[in-house]
Amino acid sequence: MTSAASTPSTASTTPSAPARPAPQPRRAYPVFRPITTRWADNDVYGHVNNVVYYSWFDTAVNAHLIDQGVLDIHAGGTIGLVIETQCNYFAPLAFPQTVEAGIRVAKLGGSSVRYEVGLFAQGEPLTAAAGHFIHVYVDRETRRPVPVPEALRTVLQALVMPV
Repeated sequence: MTSAASTPSTASTTPSAPARPAPQPRRAYPVFRPITTRWADNDVYGHVNNVVYYSWFDTAVNAHLIDQGVLDIHAGGTIGLVIETQCNYFAPLAFPQTVEAGIRVAKLGGSSVRYEVGLFAQGEPLTAAAGHFIHVYVDRETRRPVPVPEALRTVLQALVMPV
């Protein structure tokens, strides 16, 4: 005979899942770049297809670096290779909308940087999507990691947000 006290527990022993990321406010990003949506960005469901968001991450960051004079995509000796990327979606975006991409640096290492990008519908206070990607900076010819060049490091330090 089994007593209630000796009955095995049916409580779950699996760890709880991490909290789902939440939309971020504009103040979380020091720099913004406008991005105009295109007809081709929409999918059959009437909103921007998820793969386009990753393109916008690259566009926002690389355009900022080019404008700052620290990225030469055609002849620069150092290039950034994406080794990780991720995105969370909070609200739909669709053509025709202007998207405002907020950019920040979460971690600046010796040869790598973690960029975080928040995508906002024009004028909205919270991100419609937010994600990150990590660039490892490498020599264009050898594809071996190199230190982040000083001029680039200076521009990136201005994007580092306090935790």
